[in-house]
Amino acid sequence: MKKDNRKMFFAAIALVIATITITSFVLTTFGFVGFLPREEYKKYRKVVALGEEVEDSFYKKADDKKLEEGMCKGLFYGLDDEYSSYYNKEEMKQIMEVSSGKYVGIGLIVSADKETGAIKVERTIPGGPADLAGVKKGDLIIKVDNKAYSYQEMDIAVKNMRGEAGTDTKVTFLRDGKALEKKIKRKEIKLDSVSSKIIDGNIGYIQITSFDEDTDVDFKKALDSLEKKNIKGLILDVRNNGGGYLNVVKNISDRLLGQGVIVYTKDNKGNKDYLRSDDKEKVDIPIAILTNEYSASASEILTGAIVDNKAGISIGKTTYGKGLVQSVVQLKDGSGYKLTTAQYFTPNGDYINKKGIKANIEVKDEEKQLPKAVEYIKEKIK
Repeated sequence: MKKDNRKMFFAAIALVIATITITSFVLTTFGFVGFLPREEYKKYRKVVALGEEVEDSFYKKADDKKLEEGMCKGLFYGLDDEYSSYYNKEEMKQIMEVSSGKYVGIGLIVSADKETGAIKVERTIPGGPADLAGVKKGDLIIKVDNKAYSYQEMDIAVKNMRGEAGTDTKVTFLRDGKALEKKIKRKEIKLDSVSSKIIDGNIGYIQITSFDEDTDVDFKKALDSLEKKNIKGLILDVRNNGGGYLNVVKNISDRLLGQGVIVYTKDNKGNKDYLRSDDKEKVDIPIAILTNEYSASASEILTGAIVDNKAGISIGKTTYGKGLVQSVVQLKDGSGYKLTTAQYFTPNGDYINKKGIKANIEVKDEEKQLPKAVEYIKEKIK
């Protein structure tokens, strides 16, 4: 590629960066774009200048696709938002696999721990490879296959812990200041996001571990089964549930709230969008929802909806405090991004980001939370 054409290439890349959320890769969809408006050139001229310097001075020929990917990742990194990221094709595929509730990996749920700068294990999948290897909640992941990762590289670390079933990955954890190196064999992980049982003869219990694609369907089956057993009250457990799809929360809320506001969002232009439930299939029994400091996002939306609509109460500990909404978009070439696009508010107008939802009945001891919920329901159904 000649130098002049190379300059046009970097200018075109800058244009794509400037308009990526609406153009879906102008370069690959419509062909080469050589025109860059003056105001956009001024805004991104450093990117163009650095690109030219790389072309002129780097000791070997750079990979254009990797340069493009790096600039796209850098754009989202510059937002300083732990929830917004750009994903290449392979990373996006894995994001979609996890959302479906099935993937090949070692069975870890992780989060970004800004306090330590590391990736923290929130929980292990019971019976999964990590669980069987002795990995514990609170362990910090510092290396995957001898490469160090910070919380800002969490998506890449997670990607590298996945792979083909039957292959090994070596993960270094930090626990109580000591490094623990574990060789863990990957296998297909199926996340059963809903489980249910009867407690104390007539109280239904449903645990929701995540809000995946089919969680609402599984929830309906579980609730229908419990209703056939003539339950008089219902306990929902969203402790350690990091969230998921908003439409799934909506479908679950239809069974619990009756007509009412589930949540409303506000974008950067001040536009409000209300999500409402209907009462076609509403249960008419006392409800308690169990929460803790790891109940986040969609879990908090469901909790706020139940509490603010007076459909039930929350018991346990204050929730995580994630009051931001992300849009996940897959682009034409298979890559994609996750971008925080709005704030959300509970029906009463509470903004819970970095604050959480305080439980109506606070119970700090995790072992006593479920018994307290049973006690509350028994009082209500006397």
